[in-house]
Amino acid sequence: MGTEQIRATTTGAQPATSEARALSSDGRCRRLINIDNGGTFTDICVVEGARVLRTKTVTTPYDLSECLFNGLRRVSAQLGHGENLERLLRGADLIRYSTTQGTNALVERKGQRLGLIVDNAAATDDLRGAIAASELFEVLVGRRVAILDANLDDDALDRALVAVVHQLTSDGANRIVVCFSGADYIEREKRIEHIMLKRFPTHLLGSVPLLFSHEITDDARSARRTWSALFNAFLHPAMEQFLYAAQRRMRSLKTAAPLLIFRNDGGSARIAKTIALKTFGSGPRGGMEGVKALARHYGFDELISVDVGGTTSDIGMVADGTIRSQRHGVIEGVEVSFPLADVVSVGVGGSSVIRSADGEIRVGPQSVGSMPGPACFGRGGREATITDAFLLAGVFDPKSFFGGGLRLEAEPGLKAVMDNIAKPLGLSLEDALVRMEEAWAGKIADGILAYSPVSARIVLTAFGGAGPMSICKVAEKIGVSKVIVPGQVAVFSAVGIGFSDLSQEYQLQVRDRSAAALEGYLRELEGRAARDMFAEKIRLADCTMTATVACTVNGIESVFPFVSGAELRAELAVCDEAVVQLRVVRPLERPPMVPVGGESFSPAVSDSTRRIYIDGRWEKVPVYEVDSQNVGASAEGPAIIEEQFFTGKIERGWRFAMSANRDLIVSKI
Repeated sequence: MGTEQIRATTTGAQPATSEARALSSDGRCRRLINIDNGGTFTDICVVEGARVLRTKTVTTPYDLSECLFNGLRRVSAQLGHGENLERLLRGADLIRYSTTQGTNALVERKGQRLGLIVDNAAATDDLRGAIAASELFEVLVGRRVAILDANLDDDALDRALVAVVHQLTSDGANRIVVCFSGADYIEREKRIEHIMLKRFPTHLLGSVPLLFSHEITDDARSARRTWSALFNAFLHPAMEQFLYAAQRRMRSLKTAAPLLIFRNDGGSARIAKTIALKTFGSGPRGGMEGVKALARHYGFDELISVDVGGTTSDIGMVADGTIRSQRHGVIEGVEVSFPLADVVSVGVGGSSVIRSADGEIRVGPQSVGSMPGPACFGRGGREATITDAFLLAGVFDPKSFFGGGLRLEAEPGLKAVMDNIAKPLGLSLEDALVRMEEAWAGKIADGILAYSPVSARIVLTAFGGAGPMSICKVAEKIGVSKVIVPGQVAVFSAVGIGFSDLSQEYQLQVRDRSAAALEGYLRELEGRAARDMFAEKIRLADCTMTATVACTVNGIESVFPFVSGAELRAELAVCDEAVVQLRVVRPLERPPMVPVGGESFSPAVSDSTRRIYIDGRWEKVPVYEVDSQNVGASAEGPAIIEEQFFTGKIERGWRFAMSANRDLIVSKI
């Protein structure tokens, strides 16, 4: 689905720009802490005035707070405070946090056993739909489904409800979702809720919560709404347990700033004002917020991004200042009620398995992960990866890899490449390394081309720990001549989180199209917004509010401004479905960006060389430490660019230059 173009009228405060000051009203440097908790690594970026600090820690899935606070201790040490968590957090003005744990839980199918109450037998057929949906339904719900006639009288409904709850809990459900169909589904779901509250002290049946779809969203498509409620119920407990525990620990350390959760719609809010489903895919969305800031800062009309991690490469796009999005996102092949950034994942990363099959080299989607990891990690891995290939080709320094925190071993890497690639294909070691890189870069390039046609004006940006590794080859394969490697490239998704504002989004179906009803819908949404902003200790008058109407005709949706109820009636006359939407935004401080253009270029400085295999021969090339370069520093390839958490190769025929914003602009000569 293409980029949504939304015309809207706004009121209230003006949104912050990417050049928002990092100073408080008293001139004190603001301390902004951004945390991106991924499946393999947890990235932390701290901005304090013009100073930017970063670190990466190995994610500890058994206790996510351990990797979080370990990383914060490291940053505290970088600030010169020792590992003083209390001092670091007490001085924080904003703490924004993103996690992929919900995404990972769903991918791994690790979560709650859900029960489902519907009002007709056809509902489950609608939910199963395609093969992917049917398989997912079997895992999340299976046979734990009950049909309840919500039109029964109170006594009969009371007895029937108790019976189906007993049935579902006996079948193993530890969370029960209620989702009814029809235009009056909210009233009928509330009737069930009223009976449960009357029969039991609370709607909790011991330890089994009873959840209602209308509490998640108001969507006329019951299948879409039900899936949204099921996903949220599946993800909620683990997310709630960890996030509230982390918040309590931060408060015990005298943290004044609230822990704000970064969501997949690009906004942030307190834990209590964020539903679990909104955390799904929030990590990639953080990267896209950073990409949007880059596109705006450099004036690029189109910027394609590739975030290369250990297992996947996430591909997205910003066009005309807007992140390419889906109006109704798709999760695991299932459409949900909420928008999602149109980010696709390709099964290729730094730890992807590279193997020979039928005389060819295949890359991924299998991955060796971080344990045992690539063979050169020396942890017992036997599969070949691009990490092994880059070590054997001389691109990686075994002593400085990952900031010296992980020493690479050539011998197991050599064995993996020879056993899995070179010998089966009858290649020399050097030819095997070349073929591995070509296949690896080719798979990323194929993923980009499948995602979007590439024109001459498109710029590519690469980030993530493995993003810059072979980016010149990727660019050549897709026909792009300019690449941006952003500053803080290895933790760029954490940086991107810092461009989010505090926000909430609301919607109501248009059931009555009279002018008075339309105005009433908007007032109801504004009332919700006022309550939520009050809970955030923010006045609604200090927020930007954007009211729109989404109109669907023959399955095609258009969005236009909410003007007045009387004026909207003509617009809505042709709509099959209509939804009033309200987005409320309180601008937050963002990382400052330095204006670019007019830099004076000078030769980049290299203090070392590295012998690498390139262009069919072994050759000594300069190594450029990115953090040591001045603004305007420039050099031609072949060369190595490197910092603590990434290494990249600049090919012959390409040049890099350091912009005033300390982003590397890599261009084909």
